[in-house]
Amino acid sequence: MSQFWIYFQIGLKHVLDIHAYDHVLFLIALTVPYAFKDWKRILLLVSVFTIGHTVALVLSVFGIITVKVDLVEFLIPITILITALYHLFTAGKTSKNDGVNLLFFVTLFFGIIHGLGFSNYFKTILGGSATSKLLPLGEFALGIEVAQLVVVFVVLILSYIVQTVFRFSKRDWALVMSAFIVGVVIPMIIESPIWNR
Repeated sequence: MSQFWIYFQIGLKHVLDIHAYDHVLFLIALTVPYAFKDWKRILLLVSVFTIGHTVALVLSVFGIITVKVDLVEFLIPITILITALYHLFTAGKTSKNDGVNLLFFVTLFFGIIHGLGFSNYFKTILGGSATSKLLPLGEFALGIEVAQLVVVFVVLILSYIVQTVFRFSKRDWALVMSAFIVGVVIPMIIESPIWNR
């Protein structure tokens, strides 16, 4: 049980680390257009992201894929920017069911990119063979999922307060938050080490 708690906590801290807020930014960007009534869709999106994140770690642990750290560190804010821009330009528009599959596929892909960003660190904290890392990886993924749901819940509460107490429209909330995220992410992209080649 203690081993479970160790890797579960690493998963929690990976998402909720105040110094590595890119994960939280992505979750905010992902959640911004939704309300509590959309909980099934949000839960699916968050779980798809976790699956992508975990798939990337599995591929990395088994040596199937290796990616340069600078490239991944550049791509992570790009995924946040794309998500925020998408919601910035679609704010207030009703989503069609046709777009669901594309959105889930993109979220899965973005989860893989974010997972690759953590893969090198994850490999260093785990010893032993690749197969012995599968259980800790599952425990870590569970920690990530719970932490992500906490972030999403907080965003939904803020959204509810802003829309009911301060009378923001759902569209305005999505516009303001998406624009804020774009403003935070652009400097991250500009300061990326990838430009120093």
